Amino acid sequence: MHPESLLLELAEQARRLRCLALEAISRAGSGHPGGCLSAAEILAALYFHHLRLDPREPNWPERDRFILSKGHAAPLLYAALALRGFFPLEELWTLRQLGSRLQGHPDRLKVPGVEMTSGSLGHGLPVGTGLALAARLSGARYRTYVLLGDGELQAGLVWEAALIAAKYRLSNLVAIVDNNGVQLDGPVHEILPIEPLAEKWRSFGWAVQEVDGHNIRELLDALDLAANIHERPAVIIAHTIKGKGCSFMEGQAAWHGRAPTPQELACALEELGHG
Repeated sequence: MHPESLLLELAEQARRLRCLALEAISRAGSGHPGGCLSAAEILAALYFHHLRLDPREPNWPERDRFILSKGHAAPLLYAALALRGFFPLEELWTLRQLGSRLQGHPDRLKVPGVEMTSGSLGHGLPVGTGLALAARLSGARYRTYVLLGDGELQAGLVWEAALIAAKYRLSNLVAIVDNNGVQLDGPVHEILPIEPLAEKWRSFGWAVQEVDGHNIRELLDALDLAANIHERPAVIIAHTIKGKGCSFMEGQAAWHGRAPTPQELACALEELGHG
């Protein structure tokens, strides 16, 4: 059982992540708020409790690896890294500016704490599978976590990696699906349906859990259970809401890749309780 104090602390970190990501996107005038807001509790649970990391030594060999496969949610990752001390918080306001290392998609050669440079969707799980296999072969203890978008699961190479991970029984690999039901052009079920999602992953040989992706307790329990699954990789399907926390963004495809104006940002921060 996780203490109530931890749950409250992580919920507050999720709120802070939302506020920071939104403000960075608004200042930049471009970005992807919807998918940042849907994944805030997931990153809070990982970066402020579950992952083995050391901001003073970003390349510590035994660190856990986290891959943001849905790389357009970079502002949320940057916010988590800044709050953990990988770089100064004020650097968030350089997002997407010329010369900034905080690009629209994270660059592992520029930003401490970033494990994979992303661009086209679908590459996170293949890279994560490679990292997990490398850990197995070298005897390293680190675990690899990959956050995927649900629309991203329409890419075939995701499922090729899922097959390979199952073949090699990579129990040190955990995939997390931000299952918010909305992609750039509309509802996922209209663009290209991916259901039955849990049954798909099971048929590929993965251990499957489904949780409320905005419930910190369920996320922590799922991560703990995944760490104790042996002989096969694990996937956590986190059911979330696109734009969670901002009423005018929730469930709206229009907010997949549109920056809020200063007035819209003020309304969003008020709803999020940002003082």
